[in-house]
Amino acid sequence: MSLEPLESPEAPRLRDASFSHVFSQALRGHPCSVVGLDEEPQPLPMGEWTRDADDDDLALLALCEGPTIDVGCGPGRLSARLAELGHVVLGVDVVHEAVLQTRARGVSAIVRNVFDALPGEGRWRTALLADGNIGIGGDPVALLARARELLDPRGRVVVELAAPEVGFRSSWAQLHCGDARSRPFRWSVVGADSIHEVAAEAGLAVTGAHVIGPAGGAQRYCAVLEEPA
Repeated sequence: MSLEPLESPEAPRLRDASFSHVFSQALRGHPCSVVGLDEEPQPLPMGEWTRDADDDDLALLALCEGPTIDVGCGPGRLSARLAELGHVVLGVDVVHEAVLQTRARGVSAIVRNVFDALPGEGRWRTALLADGNIGIGGDPVALLARARELLDPRGRVVVELAAPEVGFRSSWAQLHCGDARSRPFRWSVVGADSIHEVAAEAGLAVTGAHVIGPAGGAQRYCAVLEEPA
């Protein structure tokens, strides 16, 4: 009696899709991971982004002054709380589903690339780059220079950063969600120890560095960037 050799099952083939399509699936509750930013795929923390703002978020938002443009607003967690705090807010995101979810929270939001023309250019008092959105486009210097164009001369960028030991890196990444994967896109990670150099290249100065959260626990790092004195 002989046995036929067992063949290894083929890994499911992933179909290519746009970033917007795959991220929309994640926003609708489908598990999603990002590939390329670390040695192993990492799950997107969608629960963190779709929940209501918490006390740590409030500590971050306390750094925002006046009319605020939320770049990469996602499903609107931070935009909504800013509006509740009395700020004029505009959420901006390239993903239509994200903008719909932000509007469902009662906040103005538009589908737009941050590098395209935006309402109120030169008049915003704060540009918010939270939840790792300093990585948009893979070139944080270009992104901060663009944020600077959006601001009133007295304005500020409030940026959330990775931990100090992370440094700076830029790479190609993809989102995987179910049987779909996004086309590759550039993304950067900027640690708190690298923001001074990155900001200076964009013509900005770090005027405040903050750590949110208890020592020894989960902490978040952020900085305030303004025009040099």
